[in-house]
Amino acid sequence: MLATLAMAGACATGVSPSTNPPPDPTTRTPRSTPAGATPLLDAAWPVRTREHVDLWLHAYALLTPDSTLVPYFRRGYAERVNALRRQRGITNQLDANRTTLLERINVNPALATNGQFLPLYFDSWEQMRQMIDLFVRAGGNPGMSNDPTTRTYLALLASVFPVGADREWLRQFAAAVDDESRRFYHDYWTSELRSHAAVSGRVDTLWQRQWRPALSRYLNNTQQQSGEVYLSLPLGGEGRTIHYGKQQNAVAVAFPDDRDQADVVLYVFAHEIVGATASAAIEDNTTPADRRAGTTSRYEQSAAVRAGALLLERTIPAVVPGYMRYYLQQAGRTPPSDPRAMFVQTFAVPDAVREAIARQLDVILGGI
Repeated sequence: MLATLAMAGACATGVSPSTNPPPDPTTRTPRSTPAGATPLLDAAWPVRTREHVDLWLHAYALLTPDSTLVPYFRRGYAERVNALRRQRGITNQLDANRTTLLERINVNPALATNGQFLPLYFDSWEQMRQMIDLFVRAGGNPGMSNDPTTRTYLALLASVFPVGADREWLRQFAAAVDDESRRFYHDYWTSELRSHAAVSGRVDTLWQRQWRPALSRYLNNTQQQSGEVYLSLPLGGEGRTIHYGKQQNAVAVAFPDDRDQADVVLYVFAHEIVGATASAAIEDNTTPADRRAGTTSRYEQSAAVRAGALLLERTIPAVVPGYMRYYLQQAGRTPPSDPRAMFVQTFAVPDAVREAIARQLDVILGGI
């Protein structure tokens, strides 16, 4: 999923980029070096892990229903983690306030998706929680702070939680997330990170030596020269992506459980970085009537999946069958030995959209 969150007055979206200008990267606080995999070199797009990103997404995974063609979270994640929580006798505010939180989501379904991108803008859970608390106390008004950096963060939160009822939802959800962290998730995440250490090393080697160089022309020619890749335990085939400048991007992708599954990181990253190209192809090849009828929204996931395959066909063609099998599995299908026909059928898009994506990729990859 792709989101571009702009400054005051902007909107946040879980499926397509905003037309508003992105935040000025200079207003963001410097990033600290997180725990987790250490990049092989000080390169563009280092591979990292961030506990607060996983914590926030974990809470969303436990709270919200997930019935899209490609699930927002790893298949079976909520069931597996909830079983572990029950074994440990864990109950907390996330469980106690579940009904109340879901009631507001039923009124404003955007809460179920737009807020998922927020941790990608923050350096830690402490910083994020501090800004949420300040935002709630300020009644959602960024002008209550004289500090430019703080105003930017408050404006970001206001774009996602614009009214009082949404801010109250955020207050309750953030408190529940904090409780979940203390009672369960911090220890769980730390243990999982240790058990995934070999996977992190394998991913980083492949990423810096093979995958990133192969994708560099596309990244450079789409204003994505630099950013950070986050390996995220709750995620599956739908990553989370934010763009706010050539050097300031973040893509959260699935964190494989085994070294032999390292290619999953490449699959999800490719799927994520072509999101804007896929969205533009849909926009250019559908009518206002289609959009009003909701026709275009049905193409969004499939177009992004197809665009990822088209990008890899042009950059790392040997991995395309594996990409197709992975996304078929994410969609709940059992792929045959040759997955192409099932892939095209499962992720069907109009020929005009597919052809527009292919043409745009050729233009981008043919550029200087």
